[in-house]
Amino acid sequence: MAVEIRAADVFEDVKAMVGPRRADATVCWCLSYRLPAKDNVALRGPERGEMVRRLCREDPPPGVLAYDGGEVVGWAAVHPRVDTSFATSRKIPQVDDLDVWSVWCIRVRPGNRGKGISHHLLAGAVEFARGYGAPAIEGYPVDNRGGKVDLTMAYVGTRRLFEQAGFSKAANTGSVLNGFPRVLMRLDLR
Repeated sequence: MAVEIRAADVFEDVKAMVGPRRADATVCWCLSYRLPAKDNVALRGPERGEMVRRLCREDPPPGVLAYDGGEVVGWAAVHPRVDTSFATSRKIPQVDDLDVWSVWCIRVRPGNRGKGISHHLLAGAVEFARGYGAPAIEGYPVDNRGGKVDLTMAYVGTRRLFEQAGFSKAANTGSVLNGFPRVLMRLDLR
């Protein structure tokens, strides 16, 4: 398997990873942390997909995609923290005043899990942020201590995944997901 990581600037591929089965469904589209809460709630059904279509045309696009043999098999949302709801979060602390980037969602398409794609996605998110001059990148995974994480909540990643990518714990958070505490993991890119 030769996984290739690319910028998420092809809307149809992003849609394949985070879009709904029904066009009128109001699903996350990975916008929950990307938009202010009020804007996120206001977007309904197809409007959410149109917002993602616009984000795919921006520079930087909303994240990175993993491809295996030309087929999209994974997604990671990564963007400057200042443009996300993490910038004003009461539960996820701000460690310092650096213009850090955040990676908050890692998804692998069913049938492709267990092949290391999440590791490729996280490494690709790091390189993507580095390419845009980010001084550091953060993630907010669960500290599951080896416990099973429900697949619907596994999108934040695990502390172990981030540690294997060279991140270190920078802070505790006030956030809990699937019964596990989330930790702020950080990697210096300077």
